[in-house]
Amino acid sequence: HRMFLEPQEEKKSMKALLLKQAKKTCSCTPAKIKDCVLGFFPILQWLPKYKLGEYLLGDIMSGVIVGVLLVPQSIAYSLLAGLEPIYGLYTSFFACIIYCIFGTSRHISVGIFGVVCLMVGQVVDREVERAGYDLEPAVLSALPGPGGDGNSTGNGTAPQPLCDKSCYAMAVAATMTFISGVYQVAMGLFQVGFVSVYLSDSLLSGFVTGASFTVLTSQVKYLLGLDIPRSGGVGSFITTWINIFRNIHRTNICDLITSSLCFLVLIPSKELNERFKSKLKAPIPVELFVVVAATLASHFGKLRETYGSSISGHIPTGFLPPRPPDWALIPNVALDAIPIAIIGFAITVSLSEMFAKKHGYSVRANQEMYAIGFCNIIPSFFHCFTTSAALAKTLVKESTGCRTQVSGIVTSLVILLVLLVIAPLFYSLQKCVLAVITIVNLRGALRKFRDLPKMWHLSRVDTVIWGVTMAATALISTEIGLLVGVCFSMLCVIFRTQRPEAPLLGWVAESETYESLSAYKNLQTKPGVVVFRFEAPLYYINKECFKSTLYKQTGVNPVGVKAAEKKAAKRMLREKEVGSGDNQSSVPVDFGSGPVGFHTIVIDCCAVQFLDTAGIRTLKEVCKDYEDIGVHVLLAQCNPSVRSSLLRGEFFKEGEDHLLFHSVHQAVDFA
Repeated sequence: HRMFLEPQEEKKSMKALLLKQAKKTCSCTPAKIKDCVLGFFPILQWLPKYKLGEYLLGDIMSGVIVGVLLVPQSIAYSLLAGLEPIYGLYTSFFACIIYCIFGTSRHISVGIFGVVCLMVGQVVDREVERAGYDLEPAVLSALPGPGGDGNSTGNGTAPQPLCDKSCYAMAVAATMTFISGVYQVAMGLFQVGFVSVYLSDSLLSGFVTGASFTVLTSQVKYLLGLDIPRSGGVGSFITTWINIFRNIHRTNICDLITSSLCFLVLIPSKELNERFKSKLKAPIPVELFVVVAATLASHFGKLRETYGSSISGHIPTGFLPPRPPDWALIPNVALDAIPIAIIGFAITVSLSEMFAKKHGYSVRANQEMYAIGFCNIIPSFFHCFTTSAALAKTLVKESTGCRTQVSGIVTSLVILLVLLVIAPLFYSLQKCVLAVITIVNLRGALRKFRDLPKMWHLSRVDTVIWGVTMAATALISTEIGLLVGVCFSMLCVIFRTQRPEAPLLGWVAESETYESLSAYKNLQTKPGVVVFRFEAPLYYINKECFKSTLYKQTGVNPVGVKAAEKKAAKRMLREKEVGSGDNQSSVPVDFGSGPVGFHTIVIDCCAVQFLDTAGIRTLKEVCKDYEDIGVHVLLAQCNPSVRSSLLRGEFFKEGEDHLLFHSVHQAVDFA
């Protein structure tokens, strides 16, 4: 029954492995160059194989529909990012084209994502305020930097700033977009896609829901037509609501009525689109109809002139000249770009893998990081802000017949048409309409509350992670909320291994199976043998838990038994000395512990994934302590990693009876 398995030859030294890997990496052959080019530009692989008759119609239909839906959303999300509407159209246009070149997913729609826009907007507002653009002109002229040069002209008038508020806001957003893209490409180069595994589904869901509350809060002032400063930093959610209630008496009735009417149209129509999506060939672009109707009503009703409604203003046609990011702003935004980059690539990679699995093809996570990185680096020179994949538009794209990345090129052509011809027509569009579009698109994230009972039933730990991440993201800030979620989920993993399940096992009659005595009835036990299972790795965090649980389950603490024996022996020695040679020494002595009740403990190690030095030392101590009171300890079902650790830790010594067994049944039979 002993495990006399002959190990494989020792692995090659680390130096030899590194040399082999370096030689393989640095080798340059025509075939390898071709593979690298085709791998880096996936469009060169799939475009020559494109089947016009089979794919084109579905790609055109899905591309047009997504493009039509993207136009009003791009304008609305620009408002969320604190930027002019035209920049949202630029962002959607460039992101769709660049992802077609570098991306490996056929279905995801890369563009503007509400949570990322919120995070960009918070940084933009902070930097604009820091530069002094929100101050009075007299104060602004005294500030150094883009908003003023710290000097005044000879006649006492303030000098003109080098860049107005809108221009500076775009410079901040473009610089942060560039840095986010650099981070994402660096993650691909160093193959650190494993970072996304720390962002579990429940954590990401909680983060998006919490950020959705912050997005909703930031848009309420537009619904009511209030002119209040945008709050940023820690506690912005609460601060914004305080400012709203303080100024609620200034509500613009015209904006409030317009917002209510848009809600009454958009919410039911969105619900109908979802309910009958299986019967509709394509979703009805209600948002576009609402934007057109609201623009016409605002223009002909002169809502700005008559009621003071806030409107989008001039949206130019064509493209602005390319402009590099403001390198001087990099120190200000480099830290803010880290969570934006992580969220962007995590959502993109998870959506890519989800739809690839659904449709039976594969994507490369590292290439997806390159793709989303270049979707940020290149557009940052063309007045764009940060992008990522978006679930809602991806679902629309898939449901309307998308087959390949050509759909993204069609979407870009639709947006190009708007940029070149239609954009100025949205001059009179009220900002409250854009706010309504943004809020209505949050329905999916806010609906997660309906899934809480089901989530609680499936996993209480995941539900708690969701709730903590959501609350921290909404009430503190998006960046801190993400950090809190990651740290809390890691702590949950640690706590679950710190105090794992550790039952005694019983034998299923007429089989070789052993199961938990506390979980199943009618299990049998072998006289004199106790079988114990520890359902976690054995390492420094839970070593004390392992010992205490083992002592509790077996009902015998060998250290206590040994101490009681020593105490009884000392008492007997004293009685001998006091007795002065009479017959008292022949009286039987109680050693304190009585019969142990078993002679062998079998530890089932099937759930012990690994051991560290503290775990090996703990096993040695347990074996020695039990052997001191006449109880043998046997190990069963150890995986190769655990066996290797035991050998390296000199757990087995010549002459000792520590034995390993393939199965619990073999160990019990031996005992």
